[in-house]
Amino acid sequence: MGALNKGRNVYTAALLLCVYCTSSVISKGATGDAQPGIQPAVQSTLPHFIQEPEDAYIIKSNPIKLRCRATPALQIFFKCNGEWVHQNEHFSHEYKDLNTGLKVREVMINVSRQQVEDFHGPEDFWCLCVAWSHLGTSKSRKATVRIAYLRKNFEQDPQGKEVPINGMIVLHCRPPEGVPVAEVEWLKNEEVVNSQTDDNIDTRADHNLIINEARLSDSGNYTCMASNIVAKRRSTTATVTVFVNGGWSLWTEWSPCNVPCGRGVQKRSRTCTNPAPLNGGAFCEGMSVQKISCNAPCPIDGGWGEWSEWTICSSQCERQRSRECNSPAPKHRGKMCDGSSEPTENCTDGQCTQSVDSSNDVALYSGLGAGIIAVGILVVAVMLYRKNQSEYGVDVIDSSALAGGFQSFNFKTTRQGNPLLLNSTIPPDLTVGRTYSTSLCFQDGADKELFDPLPDIKVKVQSSFMVYGVVERSELHAKAPVETFPRDLSRDYCSSMDRRNKGLLTFNGPLSISKEQLRTTGVFGLPGGRLVLPNTGVSLLVPHGAVAENMSWEMYMVISLGEASVSTLEGCEILLSPEVMYGPPGLDLSCPVAMTLAHCAEVDSENWNIQLKRRTQGNKWEEVMLVEDESTSCYCLMDSTSCHLLLNQPGSYALVGEPLTQAAIKRLKLAVFGNMEGTSMNYSLRVYCVDDTPHAFQGVVAAEKSRGGQLLEEPKMLPFRANTFSLQVSIQDVPQFLWSIKPFTTCQEFSFPQVWCSNRQPLHCAFSLERYSPGTTQLSCKISVRQVKGHEQILQVYTAVGKTEKELVPIFMQTDCTITSQTGPKAFKIPLSIRQRICATFDTANAKGKDWQLLAHKLHLDRNLAYFAKQQSPSAVILCLWEARHQDTADLDSLASALEEIGKIHPKSSPRDQDEQETDLNQIQESSLR
Repeated sequence: MGALNKGRNVYTAALLLCVYCTSSVISKGATGDAQPGIQPAVQSTLPHFIQEPEDAYIIKSNPIKLRCRATPALQIFFKCNGEWVHQNEHFSHEYKDLNTGLKVREVMINVSRQQVEDFHGPEDFWCLCVAWSHLGTSKSRKATVRIAYLRKNFEQDPQGKEVPINGMIVLHCRPPEGVPVAEVEWLKNEEVVNSQTDDNIDTRADHNLIINEARLSDSGNYTCMASNIVAKRRSTTATVTVFVNGGWSLWTEWSPCNVPCGRGVQKRSRTCTNPAPLNGGAFCEGMSVQKISCNAPCPIDGGWGEWSEWTICSSQCERQRSRECNSPAPKHRGKMCDGSSEPTENCTDGQCTQSVDSSNDVALYSGLGAGIIAVGILVVAVMLYRKNQSEYGVDVIDSSALAGGFQSFNFKTTRQGNPLLLNSTIPPDLTVGRTYSTSLCFQDGADKELFDPLPDIKVKVQSSFMVYGVVERSELHAKAPVETFPRDLSRDYCSSMDRRNKGLLTFNGPLSISKEQLRTTGVFGLPGGRLVLPNTGVSLLVPHGAVAENMSWEMYMVISLGEASVSTLEGCEILLSPEVMYGPPGLDLSCPVAMTLAHCAEVDSENWNIQLKRRTQGNKWEEVMLVEDESTSCYCLMDSTSCHLLLNQPGSYALVGEPLTQAAIKRLKLAVFGNMEGTSMNYSLRVYCVDDTPHAFQGVVAAEKSRGGQLLEEPKMLPFRANTFSLQVSIQDVPQFLWSIKPFTTCQEFSFPQVWCSNRQPLHCAFSLERYSPGTTQLSCKISVRQVKGHEQILQVYTAVGKTEKELVPIFMQTDCTITSQTGPKAFKIPLSIRQRICATFDTANAKGKDWQLLAHKLHLDRNLAYFAKQQSPSAVILCLWEARHQDTADLDSLASALEEIGKIHPKSSPRDQDEQETDLNQIQESSLR
């Protein structure tokens, strides 16, 4: 190394001496030794680089060339990594620039791969040029020389995905390490994906491919392509499948009854084509065919009644008599009577002598005149009566009046299948599915009234409506539509709510609520169990292991009744569920319990602000959480009709809602009951409007049972909007020549605050009808319940009335109605052994990705995962919530399907794992069939 450095120093000294000598000669010529008329070779400036060396990459073993050009320059040499390059390695030539007339010197060197690989320094291999003139030197920029390469393996390959239509697709790609850095482009089915021509596709600087809204056409095989000057690399292919979940079409019309006479079956169907499932999308859940029982009326042939007396002998010597086909009258496609209804015969045995008598003409004309006058008086009376009706705002037209009172009435037999309905001529078939979505049965002691007897109705006429007990009426007719709460509605809605809280507002036809509370208790140990308040939609699930071993707790659950539930709410808030308390207060459990509450709100976060609240010791409400938010203290899962809560702290809970816009909807349940009142000529129809929860309707049925009322039509649901408009109830199509109803009582009205706050006291109104004759045994009419500028429902009444009514069909016929507490394995659907194995599999994350988050995702419980993560056994809490959510379906198919899907996602599990999983699935399916 010393000899080499000594040689380089000698070479450098010689180079400087050469440059000095050259400069001296040129300098001498410039001072006068040059021949006259000859221009100097160089100008008096420093060298200027016309071309500087550029960064370069060595590809494989091919050397690269570095060039420099400068003017004016006596010499140009390269210096690499701080050391001069030997003169023999330079390739230089000089030429004259035609534009400037100056001489330009160009120098080139070769750099080999070996030189770059042998260099070991703190930075990359570099070279620069140094140019000399008689005034000094100039240096060019540093040019780096690197060996180009591109590794084979991607740092991250894209992964295949199954995405629902309109979902977001994100494919990640990290290209292999390389010099220079590789550029990335995406291929779909071997064609380049161009984000410039498709706004739905975004290829970002981080090399990821994002499809904002997945379309069916986006399904395909995607490849990430990385390339630089050395090579191209392809990632593994990621298959993207865009699937469509199936949706049900509309139901077809009910088919005709399958028998011409008697009890039969009607069907309707729907198909999973709206849309049809595609690319492995889920098939529609539920039944494709529905069946109901029907009762086709049998034909009744007509029979002649008795003959009338013969008429007097006419001037034509004839007499007549008549009879009617009404013994019985033909019904249901029965045959008419054979023969003549008005025969004529000679009344003089053929000895007829006609005489003209002027007195007969006088009698004839007098009779005609009297008839015309009577018809005129009748027409005027009818017109005056109908005019009076219209002046009082009654716009109901009874179709029976158009037939003059002589039309025949066909009364439908009450539909079978509902034990509440009146006139069930055939014993109810308990094997046929009921139309109620929730149980109507009570617990033991259902004969004890939950509500006091209905109060006597005091009528006060206001406008054209009959209003019950209205002391003060809110003015709810705003001049302009109201957009949002609470700014505009604070004047009408919230102020009415305040008056309600102060006791200034009396409700339309309220039911007096009993102060007795619904309560159930049970003793629970390590196996856990369930508390149920029958027919209320309220239950409490205590998981296995929540109570410590060798310990037991006597737990209770109570539904609070009366005004205490709403008296402390603020502003525009209303109760959407019953207030339910569980305890005892010092309850100490190792995991949360699952409480289920029925509610009456159409859940929509844009229109409702729904909160879970708890009553404090000071009888105040405190907010626990917003149902749309995430919390680690409790969990809230909202379904369309129920709310499932995971709670750690005993207390009194309720769902409280505040409407944000006029589009907020509260569901009402409508029902009509009836029975004879007082004398045998009067019949009372009572219409109820209550919150659409099982608990609210249970109180109505209990009150009607104590009164002897009978359900006349299937209860229906009415969406009631928060638009400050009232609710109107009217009776229509009453046969006017068979029944009478007091004028001005055909339409009745509830104000908006009365209906909106009906959870305080259920609302009802009554229509009192009187039949003209004891022979009238049928009543048919319509009850219209509508919100002004809102929805409407029609309750169709077809019922038989008489002196002695049929015995009431038992209201509650289910056999499990008295079950209020279950303990041990019978309280759960998932067998304990299966539950423990699932928890052991999913509570610990593993390389296969089978953890509790995947289980929550497959069971559609993947929101607020932070709550599950805080639990000692997240899988156990997830299964507890699943149990509470599916307590009415008695079906484990969804759980079995979720476990099966997880098995498909990770097919590389060991044979032992697969055998255990198949065993779990078989046991779950067997449990679902029990």
